[in-house]
Amino acid sequence: MREDRTLFGQGPYPDTGPLAVLARLAFLFAVLAIVVAGCAAQATPADGLAPSTWRFVSIDGKAPASDRARLTLADEKLGANLGCNSIGGPWRIEKDRLMAGPLIQTEKFCTGETVDQEKAAGALLVAAPEIKVEGNRMELRSFGHAAELERLDPSQRNS
Repeated sequence: MREDRTLFGQGPYPDTGPLAVLARLAFLFAVLAIVVAGCAAQATPADGLAPSTWRFVSIDGKAPASDRARLTLADEKLGANLGCNSIGGPWRIEKDRLMAGPLIQTEKFCTGETVDQEKAAGALLVAAPEIKVEGNRMELRSFGHAAELERLDPSQRNS
């Protein structure tokens, strides 16, 4: 019985030898390195946004129900409170989009307009909204919701 030998090793198929396996592994590591480098280059918070605190000026065209409605951007975490529950989780900027999530939210019993605005803000944040920042103003827009915010200086963050 004749044994077939190939350039890459023993066996009837050229891709089963030890050199072929090493070549495949090297290729996979190279592709993985490119993918990781590409993600790392685009998945970082935008310069000047972290750390910062923003006051909601409007949510879907309406003034916030609470004068304490805030969005806080830390180095890797965001937090939002529109008067009752708190929303939080990781965030980053990719191109002109705010990428947030997964987000968690407290589940206090809330009533009135605050409930609707919390739902709108939560839906907006997880929808990868377009973000525009000009000076101390920020706009977040997705297909279903929009918010306008104003940057607070450090002395106003808790008031």
